[in-house]
Amino acid sequence: MTKRTLALLAALGATVIYGLNHTIAKGVMPIYVKPFGFIMIRVLGATALFWAISFLGPSEKIEKKDWGRLILCALFGMVINMLAFFKGLELSTPINSSVLVTTTPIIVVVLSALLIQERIRLLKGLGVIIGLIGALGLIIYGQEVRQDAPNIPLGNMLFLVNALFFGLYLILVKKLIAKYHPFTLMKWLFLLGIFINLPVALPDFLEISWTTLPGEALWKIAFVVLGTTFCTYLFNAFALTQLKASTVSAFIYVQPLVGIVFAVASGKDELSPVKIIAALMVCLGVYLVSKKAKPDPSVTS
Repeated sequence: MTKRTLALLAALGATVIYGLNHTIAKGVMPIYVKPFGFIMIRVLGATALFWAISFLGPSEKIEKKDWGRLILCALFGMVINMLAFFKGLELSTPINSSVLVTTTPIIVVVLSALLIQERIRLLKGLGVIIGLIGALGLIIYGQEVRQDAPNIPLGNMLFLVNALFFGLYLILVKKLIAKYHPFTLMKWLFLLGIFINLPVALPDFLEISWTTLPGEALWKIAFVVLGTTFCTYLFNAFALTQLKASTVSAFIYVQPLVGIVFAVASGKDELSPVKIIAALMVCLGVYLVSKKAKPDPSVTS
C-alpha cells in the first residue's frame, strides 16, 4: 500500500470519526456529563496525549512575540469553539450539528475577506449565499419537539458560533503552523486551553460521578478524547504530508453523510425534508466556496 493510499485512508478516517462524534458525544450529555465538563475532559486528555508524544518532534521554544497569537488561537480553537459545539449538541440534534459544522469553509472565506482583504470571486460569493441560506433554513424551520433536544434553534446558532470561531482559529494559526512543528503547537494550545476553560468548565467537571459512570458512557468519553480530539489531528497531519490541503479539505463533504447515516441508523435522529434540503444547500455552498478558480488565460506571468 502506497503512502498516498494510506494518506487518503487517514483523511477518510478522520472524517468518519468526526461524523460519528455527533451522535456518540450526544449520547453522554447531559445525563452523565454536562457539555462544559466534557470540554474539560477533552482538553485534559488531549494535553496529556500531545505532551506524551511531543518528544517525537523537534525541541522548540515559542518565541515571546508569538505568545499573544498562541493564546488567541487557544481561546478561539480550544475554548469558545469547543464550548459552543458541545452546548449546541446538548440542545440540538446530531444531524443538525453534522450539517452546520461544515459551514466552516464558507465562514473562513467571509472572514478572510473582512480581516485580510482577500477577494471573493463570483463563484465563492454564490457559494457563501447558498450555504448560509441552507444554514439559516435549518435554524429557522428545522424546529422539532424532542426530549433530548430542548432548544434546537439556539443549539443550531451555537453550531454556527462554533464554525465562526474555528474559522478565526484557522486564519490566526496559519502563521504559527508555518513556523512551528505541529506537536509543539498542539501541546501548548491544549495546555493553554485547560487554564482558559477552567473558570467555565470546572464546576461541571467536578459534578461528574466517575464511580457510577456505566461502561457505555466511559467508552463514548474515550472515543471523544482519543478519537475526535487526538487521532483525527494525527490522521490529518499525516494526510497533509502526502496530499494537498485542498484534497484533505474535500473530505469535509463526507462528514454530513456519515453523521446523518449513523444518527438515523442508530435511531438517534430522523430525517425531514427541511434537513435534506438544508444539507444539500450547505454542501453545495461549501463545494462552490472550496472550488478553485480556473486561471485566466488572458493573464500571463
